Amino acid sequence: IIKFQNFGSRTDTVFCGVFDGHGPHGHMVAKRVRDSLPSKLSAHWEVNLKSEDVLKEISLNTAEASLYPEDASLLSAADESRVSIDVEETEKLPEIFQTLKESFLKAYKVMDRELRSYTNIDCFCSGTTAVTLIKQGQDLVIGNVGDSRAVLATRDKDGSLTAVQLTVDLKPNLPAEAERIRKHRGRVFSLRDEPEVARVWLPNSDSPGLAMARAFGDFCLKDFGLISVPEVSYRRLTGKDEFIVLATDGIWDVLSNDEVVKIVASASPRSSAARSLVESAVRAWRTKYPTSKVDDCAVVCLFLDSNSNNLSTASSTKDSVKTVSMEANEVGSKIDDASGQTALPRSGTVREGDEVSAEGDEVSEEGIEEESEHEELLSGVGTEWSALEGVSRLNTLLTLPRFVPDKDEK
Repeated sequence: IIKFQNFGSRTDTVFCGVFDGHGPHGHMVAKRVRDSLPSKLSAHWEVNLKSEDVLKEISLNTAEASLYPEDASLLSAADESRVSIDVEETEKLPEIFQTLKESFLKAYKVMDRELRSYTNIDCFCSGTTAVTLIKQGQDLVIGNVGDSRAVLATRDKDGSLTAVQLTVDLKPNLPAEAERIRKHRGRVFSLRDEPEVARVWLPNSDSPGLAMARAFGDFCLKDFGLISVPEVSYRRLTGKDEFIVLATDGIWDVLSNDEVVKIVASASPRSSAARSLVESAVRAWRTKYPTSKVDDCAVVCLFLDSNSNNLSTASSTKDSVKTVSMEANEVGSKIDDASGQTALPRSGTVREGDEVSAEGDEVSEEGIEEESEHEELLSGVGTEWSALEGVSRLNTLLTLPRFVPDKDEK
């Protein structure tokens, strides 16, 4: 989970994200993406804004070309083409969407390329989802990879609160996803014991059985149709929209969109909304799948009104639940400490007095937990790892591929 207020030093701008790792080093991959992706996204946003300024100047020069024909030759065909394309697209959707869409695409591509180069994290059979949003004023842009989900709670004509799903779960059963994977020689099929769960398999091996069509990492499948290209969408928020929930599939596997909206809406105070949702999901897991371990759950609830206490987050790992609730203007400072690095310039204030030390203790415990988890994962490198715990249909990754070096070399 990650969240920034005044994202990229822009006022009235919020960034939120949820990342769900899978595979033997999934937690490490998710944390690395969590810590690195926002700064990349902010940097590409800045570059694209500057590029737009150049394009606008080119457009003005084009308009003046009729007055000064001798200068028209300075414009290349590529520049003219790009200007016309941008104008056509801008007429359909607001300018911020076009800019941020390109920023999302570039940042996700660079992030995945960087993961491939890491030597201290094995991303060959490990990866992560990412559902991220940027809200600036009433403009909302979402980038999504994998099967985490974003849902909006809004009022209908009768004033009733209803759920609107903002993203698509990018799983292999979607026709377009399956077609792309098969074109790249990857295989898509379900096991007999779980016919409702489509998985991605290598061309000549019944592994790894990944239950999503897009992800960061998982380089064993990147040549066979798996991609890290995000699906980017836009929505103009209105006064009827109340809050947005970003959550991993551990929530959506056991709760419907409407149930999630109802739980969050009924939480009081709202700072407890994410924790209430995670606890409800954990109870639902134990009821529906009593013989299975509870899937990791992570939630961000972003409330859209003008009140200061507009953000609530919580996550669960196995049987423990962690909660982080804070006012919007605290978000930047908290994440600085929790992640252990300053990826972005953030403006934010921390509460004074006793509450400061209390929050500091909470962050320290979280940091210690992440460090110990990191060491635990590193110590497990090279040992046998099995994803076959509990009910098989609930596992994102079914088996690890086994490669014989001699065959690979041939």
